[in-house]
Amino acid sequence: MSKTAAKSPAHRQAALIAAQRSKMARSAHAYVRGNTVQFYAWLRERGRHAAPAGPPVWICGDCHVGNLGPVANAEGQIDIQIRDLDQSVIGNPAHDLIRLALSLATAARGSDLPGVTTAHMMEHMMEGYEQALTARSARAVVQGDKPEAVRVVMRKAMARTWKHLAQERLEDIKPNIPLNDRFWPLSMAEKKAVKDLFASNKVRRLVTSLKSRKDDARVEVLDAAYWMKGCSSLGRLRFAVLLGVGKASKPDDFCLIDVKEATAAAAPRSPRSTMPRDNAERVVTGARHLAPYLGERMIASRFLNKSVFIRELLPQDLKLEIDQLKRAETVHAARYLAGVVGVAHARQMAPTVRKEWRTLLKRGRSKRLDAPSWLWSSVVDLMASHELAYLEHCRTYARTLAPE
Repeated sequence: MSKTAAKSPAHRQAALIAAQRSKMARSAHAYVRGNTVQFYAWLRERGRHAAPAGPPVWICGDCHVGNLGPVANAEGQIDIQIRDLDQSVIGNPAHDLIRLALSLATAARGSDLPGVTTAHMMEHMMEGYEQALTARSARAVVQGDKPEAVRVVMRKAMARTWKHLAQERLEDIKPNIPLNDRFWPLSMAEKKAVKDLFASNKVRRLVTSLKSRKDDARVEVLDAAYWMKGCSSLGRLRFAVLLGVGKASKPDDFCLIDVKEATAAAAPRSPRSTMPRDNAERVVTGARHLAPYLGERMIASRFLNKSVFIRELLPQDLKLEIDQLKRAETVHAARYLAGVVGVAHARQMAPTVRKEWRTLLKRGRSKRLDAPSWLWSSVVDLMASHELAYLEHCRTYARTLAPE
């Protein structure tokens, strides 16, 4: 298959599969990030009774390190929040803790840190999470002593402008989306559907609600492309749409919109919980509970008879990259990031519920290791199963690269 053919709508799936295999073979941490399905398969088979039954709240569902980071709200304020809610459901908050612990442990392992460091990381992670359940001001936890990796990305986020976003995503600040390895051409039906989508009043209101744009400003589709981004998007519709707002004569008059198909969540929901039946509505509702800065910038819609959620990409939206950790900052990062997740959970709980959940979390700890035995045993089991699966994935991938 030629490089050009791989970008055409007819050959997308094969190109996506190849990209996913390559990305997941880069490291064990990349494999864990891109394999949410295996995590929940483990949960169904062996981990169902491993974790305590926490109060039913909206959870991230895919709570790994890369899904946390700086997020801007409509007024331009920046906070560290959960930034990917595709898997969000009303579920057991302990599942987010296990998923985050697995991600952190894999990053520590990839940084060649000893197992003792991972054990201490679990302890500090629970301390950070429990602090978020007790803090009177949730914002005080997130605004507290940040690890170096978080401070670096926050400084970067606060300094970014449209020019940075355009050069990063589009390669230039010109009003078009260049077709390349990430952005692929649309079919005629997709082009028409994009035009129709952004002609709707609902979507227009989302676009004009940010950056103090005028409510009656003209919104014009300047360009659009299929967006190959991430492992979890395999097989889903995902489009980048470049819009001109108003006169489209200065940087703030342009905006880049992410249109992403929402599919059924792999994360198990709590019994008897009531959630939106439409998957995009579920994602948007989850975002508004877990990450208000992001949730207020999202809407659900329909596109080519599929459920999609839509948001404007802002220059300040970044993900944390901590694949390589130093021993001194590992436990600090674990404590802080667990606190961010704890804030997202705690804002949904009444004070009495938070207290009961905190008490439940303190059970099952040994005198020598101040981390719940269920968390430690879950991470050990998951690390072993994912390491085996990762090596098998690499073996299979290597065979596809071998000359015939």
